[in-house]
Amino acid sequence: MKEIEMLAGKKALVTGGAGGIGQACASSLISAGAHVTIADRDSESATSIASDLGATAWVVDFSDVRPLVDAAFDYDIVVNNAGFQSVSPVQDFSPETFRAMWSLMVEVPFLLARASLEHMYSRGYGRIINISSIHGLKASPFKSGYVSAKHGLEGLSKVIALEGAQYGVTSNCINPGYVRTPLVEKQIAEQSRIHGIPESEVVEKILLAKNAIKRLVEPSEVAALVEWLTREEASMITGASYSIDGGWTA
Repeated sequence: MKEIEMLAGKKALVTGGAGGIGQACASSLISAGAHVTIADRDSESATSIASDLGATAWVVDFSDVRPLVDAAFDYDIVVNNAGFQSVSPVQDFSPETFRAMWSLMVEVPFLLARASLEHMYSRGYGRIINISSIHGLKASPFKSGYVSAKHGLEGLSKVIALEGAQYGVTSNCINPGYVRTPLVEKQIAEQSRIHGIPESEVVEKILLAKNAIKRLVEPSEVAALVEWLTREEASMITGASYSIDGGWTA
């Protein structure tokens, strides 16, 4: 099959790969022939899932970025997926949490790209795929850290796209709405607290209020787009942001 031929011999890194969207992306890329490294701070899950999928586990805590500053990687595909959410009004938002969100969702993708681009340029092929969010395009209240970090990731992705174009390297963002993951399940409780409504009403009244299609996005739907962006057929797609949002932004 064409995609298997195309990804055979290629190495991919998926951050936050031990669950949710990351695990689905790792599985999809492996099915297409790539060798995948799953990077995650959860040692047990990363090791177990890597073993199940036939991937390599990289147990790493990206809260310490110092090892990445002088790193050099031979990845052909980098999927920046690691992230976390925190929900509070600006006046109550923890400055430490704000900085941590920016570090994980902007600085780490920058450092991973910085460490991988020389290899990609030398091969004449590379894919930087950033799992952004609808909140990289739109804002919601109570999410100053997440929204601003995802907007920063969008800008970084576009710069890499412009610089990498002449070398066969593309950089794109995928912008899901609410995905059926543990991160979103945690948000339901936080949104219930902030808005003063039962958790049972949060999905319909808060999470999916702007959706035309009234369901959560599945991780496999995000992973399918990730895999497609690695193909040669997608080599003219760069600097773009792909919404998977059930019509939210429409």
